[in-house]
Amino acid sequence: MNLRWISRLLIFIFIVSCHQKSEKTLFTLVDNSNIQFTNKLEESKAVNVFNYRNFYNGGGVATGDLNNDGLPEVFFTANQGPNKLFLNKGNFQFEDISEKAGFGDKKQWSTGVVFVDINGDGWLDIYVCNAGNMFEPALRKNQLFINNHDLTFTEKAHEYGLDNDGYSTQASFFDYDLDGDLDCFIVNNSPIPANTLNYANMRDLPANQWQVADFLKGGGDHLYRNDNGKFTEVTKEAGIHGGLISLGLGVTVGDVNGDGYPDIYVSNDFFEKDYLYINQRNGKFIDELEQRIQHTSLSSMGADMQDINNDGYPDIFTTDMLPSDDYRLKANTSFENYDVFKLKLNQGFYYQYTQNALQVNNGGKNFLETAFYSGVAASDWSWGALMFDGDNDGLTDIYVCNGIYHDVTDQDFIDFFGNDVVQQMVISGKKEDVTNVISKIPSNPIPNQVFHNKGQLHFADESKSWGFTKPSFSNGASYADLDNDGDLDLIINNVNQPAMIYKNNSREYNRNNYITINVKYKSPNTFGIGSVIKVYGNNQIISRQIIPSRGFQSSVDYKQVIGLGNIQPDSVTITWPDQSITSIQHPAINQQVLVDYNSSNKNHYEINELKQEVLFDSVKTVFDKHTEDDYVDFYFERNIPFMLSKQGPKAAVGDVNGDGMQDIFIGGTKDQAGQLYLQTANGSFVKKEVPDFKTYSFNDVTATVFFDCDNDGDLDLFTGGGGNFANGATGSFQSQLFLNDGKGNFTLSRGAIPINSTNTGAVVLLDYDNDGFMDLFVGSRSVPQNYGLTPGSYLLHNERNGKFTDVTSKVAPAFSNAGMITAAAYADVNGDGKKELIVTGEWMHPEIYAYNGTVFNEIKTGLENYSGWWQSLAVTDVDGDGDADLILGNIGENFYLKPDSANPVKIWIGDFDKNGTDDKIITRTIDKKDMPVFNKREVTEQIPSLKKLNLKHHEYATKTVQQLLGDELEKAAVKQVNYTSTCVAYNDGKGKFTIKALPGIVQLSSVNAIRVMDVNNDHYPDIIMAGNFFDLLPQFCRLDASYGHVLINNGKGDYTVLPYGQTGLNVKGQTRDIQTIKIKNNNYLLFLENNDYPQLYKLK
Repeated sequence: MNLRWISRLLIFIFIVSCHQKSEKTLFTLVDNSNIQFTNKLEESKAVNVFNYRNFYNGGGVATGDLNNDGLPEVFFTANQGPNKLFLNKGNFQFEDISEKAGFGDKKQWSTGVVFVDINGDGWLDIYVCNAGNMFEPALRKNQLFINNHDLTFTEKAHEYGLDNDGYSTQASFFDYDLDGDLDCFIVNNSPIPANTLNYANMRDLPANQWQVADFLKGGGDHLYRNDNGKFTEVTKEAGIHGGLISLGLGVTVGDVNGDGYPDIYVSNDFFEKDYLYINQRNGKFIDELEQRIQHTSLSSMGADMQDINNDGYPDIFTTDMLPSDDYRLKANTSFENYDVFKLKLNQGFYYQYTQNALQVNNGGKNFLETAFYSGVAASDWSWGALMFDGDNDGLTDIYVCNGIYHDVTDQDFIDFFGNDVVQQMVISGKKEDVTNVISKIPSNPIPNQVFHNKGQLHFADESKSWGFTKPSFSNGASYADLDNDGDLDLIINNVNQPAMIYKNNSREYNRNNYITINVKYKSPNTFGIGSVIKVYGNNQIISRQIIPSRGFQSSVDYKQVIGLGNIQPDSVTITWPDQSITSIQHPAINQQVLVDYNSSNKNHYEINELKQEVLFDSVKTVFDKHTEDDYVDFYFERNIPFMLSKQGPKAAVGDVNGDGMQDIFIGGTKDQAGQLYLQTANGSFVKKEVPDFKTYSFNDVTATVFFDCDNDGDLDLFTGGGGNFANGATGSFQSQLFLNDGKGNFTLSRGAIPINSTNTGAVVLLDYDNDGFMDLFVGSRSVPQNYGLTPGSYLLHNERNGKFTDVTSKVAPAFSNAGMITAAAYADVNGDGKKELIVTGEWMHPEIYAYNGTVFNEIKTGLENYSGWWQSLAVTDVDGDGDADLILGNIGENFYLKPDSANPVKIWIGDFDKNGTDDKIITRTIDKKDMPVFNKREVTEQIPSLKKLNLKHHEYATKTVQQLLGDELEKAAVKQVNYTSTCVAYNDGKGKFTIKALPGIVQLSSVNAIRVMDVNNDHYPDIIMAGNFFDLLPQFCRLDASYGHVLINNGKGDYTVLPYGQTGLNVKGQTRDIQTIKIKNNNYLLFLENNDYPQLYKLK
């Protein structure tokens, strides 16, 4: 019996083994190409990561046809050994011709490399960047190897003026002034101390003028203009930052605004912000990063620019050091604390976060950062970033090189080994040998990653199925069609491992179509750098720009292999650097096409900046800026995701003085009184002073409404108090009622509103008892300074004398436990002719309460399974079927935490360390386990009793919250979130709802405010949305990818998002409220933004 079972098992293992061996992958690692190269690094006392921090940055790769035989050669840079050149002999066979070509032993520490025809003779030359050698500037001079047309090269960098002796990372050649020749931009990475933040005001001070040691001056970026074959530095006059804090690791070039001139993106390491240089078309650049991009990677490394969504505009991708694996995240990562983050922000280093960044071009105007939404934010310690179509489906994928030879950020090494070394030095009185210290740093190779573009800004990690499973320490990478079969192969440079060559099997694997475009331009730019190729077909545009320098320290082949999927192109256009256009109608596919500028027909392209018709026009206003206080919630409550102290301003609109025109009240803060603006006959507004607004301004107004509380024919004003800046027992959050004398003069009605002690989240008018007087539902946002606890909300009964009574316990006891309310509405949702109360909030599902004549009870609606971080709510009949549907604004899908129904995010609340105050631990579900979101340092500082466990970071990384806290969790309150999409809830007419997420562009940020209006006069309800949420911990990154949205109803309840360029909206702050207002019989929208000026837009 046992023998029979064993024989069956062996047969099964054999079958599985055979199946695994025959399993196909899109890429195959080539092991017999004759490319034998290893970038070998050896630490010593003289040179190591402690005295040269870029020691492990590795080398680059360049590919291109050096002998004009139609096959691309491969060049590798080495740090401590000779660079290597390999001749492509076809069929993935290469010959090492380094010695013959002139690349023998060297002392230079080589980094980046690019192939470029520098002299316009039609043959590619080789430009090599050098760094290291901190005290030998002669060895840091970059080198230019001129092609002798016989596979030998002669070094002539000095003759051309390109022998820069800074700590160069990479160079990019392009024609920035469109004068016909190639200019040069060099990225340098200075070795100045990376923990010094007082250099921001020296960003434009040339490196040679800094008061530092000479060996530290080899930094700053450089722009060289080509003047008849001799390069002249024009860095300062061109507007390029030349300071030593330009810690550049990547440079990528492209026309980001569609004006025909190349722009430059520089990714900077450490504290320095990235740069986005917009070409001014007059020989100058302006760094417009802060005007066009809302945030960037923190330690930006590799960078590439390519169109990922086929809209004709290049998008930007940068790498950082955020692991995708939870274990490595907790073992190797530390996030900036809020103090450091704010200090850097105040000193001009902008918004930077630990994550890969994907900047999606928003029609040439600005960018939307979508990395978390797109699934590409995390890939570990990453270097090279290549955007290319790996499977020829017509969509640009992303390849990322991962790994660092020693995990220098290993938290246990930092905490424990560092202390051991210091103690040993104290005991022995001797300095620890640096090589011994380095040997204690963990070394863990990890596989590279590929993100497959699935369309609609979504990517999937297909590393395993595409064949990228080999752990490595990879840095630079390049792509080229090495065998001319119509797909792009990959070449990777590794530290202390052989270089890797991956053959692309797309032509055999999926048979997707392609077209290869090879261009020939006029001298001296013979390879057509800057040319833009566009393929048109099936209502799509696939675009590529010829820029060789890409990724990290590398350059790619000039030949453009363009995947088509199943597209049958009807035309191809080549826009040459001189803005003339060659058009090819109905090009043949699955073959190579040579397009020669001199022999092709061309039309000249004039760039006309046409003013696009927009839906809304911005209108100047007299409204005061909302001024937020500087209270920081994170100082009083550890490890909460959001601040709740900055939820204003909220506004109310109504005719307060009886003149027939709508006026505006804008709520203030505890240090800024609310403002009343009266509309005049000419459509302008005049601020009216209301003494009681100033006298009784002691909290933030986080909810407000005009209503006639006493039925005297004028509008009175309710304001809900918030701010989270004090304990609830202080009375700081008392809501208030101001009575109107009919002329717009408001006076506080003392004692009209019962005492309350919570942050207000929403207020709704409801005459629940049908006595003709409006009652109030006051939804509570939070228990002040106790994030996560459920605050009590209130039902206030109008006593008909301007006073209100709290009847919650009698009429609506369920409101006491409704949740952390952010929005509310009152409408008939079940078709019974009576209105119900709808509320949304954080860590809860949308709730609907019906009044049965005695008490409010929650009713079942089908929304119970959608627990979210809900932010806003609107009610309308979106599909014209006669019932009330819900539009629900959520935090969106571009957030650090990505819960779903199977993997919720939870918050656990309890006094875990028995000190009399509630602690909160947030977990996410990984493999059905509740894993803490925050790292060991943050959690043990919050719950000091956990320090007794003496856990190392690597041990903590494996612990569930149950393993950490054990029995202490039994009494904990637990809430969860499993849905983050902004959506429409469609009503079946009986109060049962079906959820449908709104289009993806809406999901890129939080939706904090919603208004419904018919913007195109088709009698269907359209939607105006705005949001953004900045006040998050640095670990979570701010939500900022909304400029305001207009959603057009198709008449059937489905929505299309109007492109940004057609809306006219530019609402990029934290919108807290949207109000509609009539001005001279025209419709206007008023957007209220936290800590900013209100914005007014007129519907055209």
